[in-house]
Amino acid sequence: MLAATLETIEIIEEAEKLAEMIVQSDIAEQYRKCYDRLYTTPSTKEKINRFSRLKERYEEVQRFGRYHPDYADVMKNIREAKREMDLDENVANFRKAENALQQLLDEVSLLIAHSVSPHIKVPVGNPFFEKSSGCGCGSGGACSCSA
Repeated sequence: MLAATLETIEIIEEAEKLAEMIVQSDIAEQYRKCYDRLYTTPSTKEKINRFSRLKERYEEVQRFGRYHPDYADVMKNIREAKREMDLDENVANFRKAENALQQLLDEVSLLIAHSVSPHIKVPVGNPFFEKSSGCGCGSGGACSCSA
């Protein structure tokens, strides 16, 4: 019983070290910088707020669909606001940083899981773009396919 407890404590300590390494990584630092710029740059903040307001209106109109009197205007406005927000440099940089951080976390998850067993399935990122697993069938690589 005592050995299991000591082993558990060691595992928790190692996990905390790993988490701290991730938090202190360049990728995490870039994510935090991009996140800060997202909400401190007035023009970017206004684009996000405008899109959020229009999104509420969009959800209201969606309840009635095409039969709502403002359907066409709301649909046009939401698309324009989304495009304007997506083309903002700070939003684009944040999304890149977010994807890089997610990829790091996915890779760490895969390494940990596969150190226990190569057959453990790990839910990571977008399966259509996943390169690191080597097998797309979900068998954990046991089938040696190249999908």
